[in-house]
Amino acid sequence: MRFRSLCPGQYDHELKLVVAGRAGWLYQDILITVKSLGLEEEVVFTGVVEESNLPDLYRGAALFVYPSLHEGFGLPILEVRAYSIPVITSNMSSMPEVAGQAAMLVEPRRPEALAAAMASVLSDVQLRDNLRNEGLKRAKQFS
Repeated sequence: MRFRSLCPGQYDHELKLVVAGRAGWLYQDILITVKSLGLEEEVVFTGVVEESNLPDLYRGAALFVYPSLHEGFGLPILEVRAYSIPVITSNMSSMPEVAGQAAMLVEPRRPEALAAAMASVLSDVQLRDNLRNEGLKRAKQFS
């Protein structure tokens, strides 16, 4: 499935998949896959994003996907909540505890589950609004 097919016509602009952070394990494999699928225009690799630039990145996001396998706490989930962005994250590690009922939880090793969750959030206004509202409430529970 091409990324743009997740939710055709839902937004005034074309959606991009923005991958932020340093190049980690399997990075070269991911780049090769993106190129082999012809997704170079749809997938943007930012590299490390300076903390001062995160607000701009968050403000432009339709949703935040954080499929972490191992996480001590999951601070980015709380950070993004301040911008009222729906969250999709892992159903493992500390993610369920941090996210509570305010995020869609998925098996991070199942790409089809991630794609289905992204399509659901992008196409269902009520779900998107619920995740935004619950996310803001959840964020207030942390200092």
